[in-house]
Amino acid sequence: MTTTKTVVTLKVNGVERTAEVEPRLLLVHFLRDVLGLTGTHVGCDTSQCGACTVLLDGRGVKSCTVLAVQADGHEVTTVEGLARDGELHPIQEGFWEKHGLQCGFCTPGAMMTAVELLRQNPNPTDEEIREGLEGVICRCTGYENIVRAVKYAAERMRG
Repeated sequence: MTTTKTVVTLKVNGVERTAEVEPRLLLVHFLRDVLGLTGTHVGCDTSQCGACTVLLDGRGVKSCTVLAVQADGHEVTTVEGLARDGELHPIQEGFWEKHGLQCGFCTPGAMMTAVELLRQNPNPTDEEIREGLEGVICRCTGYENIVRAVKYAAERMRG
């Protein structure tokens, strides 16, 4: 049986990318397997863990729930797209400085979720950070250092 392929064009981390894909290909697999952007992790395949979170037109989405064809014509930002001109994004710096990771598996999704959170609320309380990150499951850190990392990034982004 032959599968009809579809051409998709997305702007990924500021670069326009075009590829032929199967209509059922998930965005997470497009990013990892077609584009080689392996920072976006596949965790649970059920949209529970948040490890695959990316920004789609600036909004956090779990890329295991979006088809690549649904992202056609849109802009996607992955964890690889956060750093600019060799400088870490404040959220990346925060995770480094405040030890917001242990095994690192959930880290890309947590960072992308935090970027959207800080765009919506540049001065969140600890409780607002915890609530904003509730779609990301971390089994290592207990979240305290992740909250500290997000607060650090918020302070840096506010100047």
